[in-house]
Amino acid sequence: MGETQVKKRALISAVNLVKSFNKVKVLKDLTIDFTEGDRIALIGQNGAGKTTLIRCILGQYVFEGELSVMDKNPRIYHEQLMQHIGFIPQIPPPLKMTVGEMLDFFSKLSNTNKEEFIKIGVDLGLDIDANLSKPFLKLSGGMKQKLLVALALGRKPEILLMDEPSANLDPEARKIFFQYLSNYNKDSLMIISSHRVKELENLANRVVEMDLGKVIVDKKI
Repeated sequence: MGETQVKKRALISAVNLVKSFNKVKVLKDLTIDFTEGDRIALIGQNGAGKTTLIRCILGQYVFEGELSVMDKNPRIYHEQLMQHIGFIPQIPPPLKMTVGEMLDFFSKLSNTNKEEFIKIGVDLGLDIDANLSKPFLKLSGGMKQKLLVALALGRKPEILLMDEPSANLDPEARKIFFQYLSNYNKDSLMIISSHRVKELENLANRVVEMDLGKVIVDKKI
């Protein structure tokens, strides 16, 4: 008799999810589960709906249909769920806080020692000490991305959502970033939206391809 395989829990579940902008459906009756241990390469052309799906999961958009994140509605339980979600956006937010203030803020928010964030930032090649008093807005694109990666990974969240996370990273930082992801908690859920599909080959165990608001491919690899 073989061992009974434990069914993994769906951390994100969408049923007939619809998101429209000006009456144009960007997500069309989308039904999908993302489970513990999934390393998902979320791919598709611009306009396929990848970023919209991520923003719905984050509770940033009103939607129709059903969407639950850790068994909760992300619109209603947004703040509570953000304790368990790390997010690396494609476009860095225009924050006026200094690097030091951001480290303090995220440390308190997630009950994480600042040194966790600093270590990852330094590993990625970001000189945090030299930039502590600099506003986030004034950092270069690469420096912003390195700090956002450090803040997302350092909290060790159960769900990591990443939208083109390596786009602004130099080759060495990109290599270190993917080493961190490879060694990350195996029970966590990672969703990486990326055009750099080749980069995800050794990391992803599932490919989800979207086109025009629908999932057209969903396969284990």
